[in-house]
Amino acid sequence: MVIFAILNCIAMPNYAFRKIYPFVKYQKLIAVSLIIGFLAALLAVSLKKMTDHYEEVLSGQSQGNVLFIILFPFFGLSLIYILRQYLFKKKENKGIKEVFESTATGKGLPSYKIPSHFINGLITVSFGGSTGIEVSTVVSSAAIGSLAQEKEKFFKRYKTELICAGITAGITALFCTPFAGLLFAYEVVSKKAGKIFLLTNILAAAIAYGFILLIGEKPLFALNITQWHLRAAPWFAVLGVLCGINAVYLTKCVMFFKKQFLKIASNYYRILAGAAAISAMIFILPQLYGDGYHAIRENLLTANTITLTLPLAIVFFGILLLKPVITSITLSAGGDGGVFAPSIFIGAFLGLFVAVLLNTYFDAGVIPINFMVIGMAAMLSAGIHAPFTALFLICGLVGDYTLFLPVLIVCLISKYTAKAIYPYTVYSLSTNAK
Repeated sequence: MVIFAILNCIAMPNYAFRKIYPFVKYQKLIAVSLIIGFLAALLAVSLKKMTDHYEEVLSGQSQGNVLFIILFPFFGLSLIYILRQYLFKKKENKGIKEVFESTATGKGLPSYKIPSHFINGLITVSFGGSTGIEVSTVVSSAAIGSLAQEKEKFFKRYKTELICAGITAGITALFCTPFAGLLFAYEVVSKKAGKIFLLTNILAAAIAYGFILLIGEKPLFALNITQWHLRAAPWFAVLGVLCGINAVYLTKCVMFFKKQFLKIASNYYRILAGAAAISAMIFILPQLYGDGYHAIRENLLTANTITLTLPLAIVFFGILLLKPVITSITLSAGGDGGVFAPSIFIGAFLGLFVAVLLNTYFDAGVIPINFMVIGMAAMLSAGIHAPFTALFLICGLVGDYTLFLPVLIVCLISKYTAKAIYPYTVYSLSTNAK
C-alpha cells in the first residue's frame, strides 16, 4: 500500500503537492512562531532584568548627590546620540511608529533595530530618562518577527502576523500575561485577527509564557487583593474620567515638546537642554527618575495607611503635572521609550491621590490599593485607546484578577472620555491633527 501511494504521488505530482502544501505551510509557520516567541521572550526578560538592576543602582547613587543627578541624564542622552551616529546608521528611533510603517508598507524592520532599541531603552531608563522599556521591547520584538519573515519567500505574505507574534511574545514576557500580549498586538497593531494571526500569535504567546514560568518570573507588583466595595463604584467612575483627562494632557505634552525640540537645530544643544530639564525635575521629585516603578512599589506597601497632608498633596500635584513633561522632554531630547510606563505611573499616583483625598476629607472608606490598580489600567487604556489590553496587562502586572469587573468598566470610561476630548493617541496621531 505504501508503494502504491508513492507511485500515485509520482504519477500525479501537482495533485499531491496541492494536498501536502497546506500541511507544510502550517508546519513552517508553527516552527517560526515558536522561534520568534522564544527569542522575543528572552529579549524582553533580559531587558527588564538589566534595566531593573541598573536603574536601582544608579537611582540609589543619585539620591542626595546633586552631581549624579546632573550627570546621569546628560551622559545617557549623549551616549545614545553617539551610538546612533556611529553604530546605528545615524537613524533615530521613532518608537512604535516604526512598526506601523512596516506593517503598512512592504518594508520590513531592519535587523539593527533589535540592538538599537534594546540598548537605547536600557540606557534611557537606567540613567534617569523618565520613560519605560515597554515600547523598546515592542519594537525590538517586532524586528525579530520582521527578520524571520525575510528568511523565506512565502513568509512575506504573513509579515504583519509574524511581526505581531514578536510583539505578543515580548509583551507576554514583560507583563507575565499572554492575554495582554495578544490583545495589544490586535488592538493597537494588527486591528484584525484571521486564522494565521491567531495561529502564529497564540503559539508565540504560549512559548513566551512557558518560558517565564520555567524561569520563575513573577509579576512586577505582586499583590493579594481580597475585595472591592460596590459603594466605591461612583468614585471609580470619577477616577476613569480623571484618567481620560490626564491621558490627553500626556498626549498633548508629548506632541508639544517634540515640536519645540525640533526647533533646536543643534543636537548638542538639544541634549543639553533636555538633560538640564530632566535633572531639575528629578532633583525636585526623585520619584520621576526612570520608569518610576520603584516609587509605585513603595507606595503600594503603605497605600492603605496614608493620610493626606498639604506637603503630600503638593507632591501628588507635582507628580501629575511634571511626569508628562519630563517624559515628553526625555523622548524629544533623543531618549528611547514611549507612554506605557508613564501612563501606569501617572495612573497609580492619580488613583492613590483620589483615594486618600476621599478617605481623609470625606470619610469614604475606600481601599487605596484598589484605586492605584484601577488608576494604572484606566490611564493606560486612555493613553493608548486599548481598554482590553490595559485590563489584562494591569491584572497580570499585579498578579490578581479580583478587580477584573471594575477595571474593565473604568478602562472603558477613561478611553471614551479621552476620545471625546481628543480623538488621537501618541501612537495614532496624524500629522494633520491639530
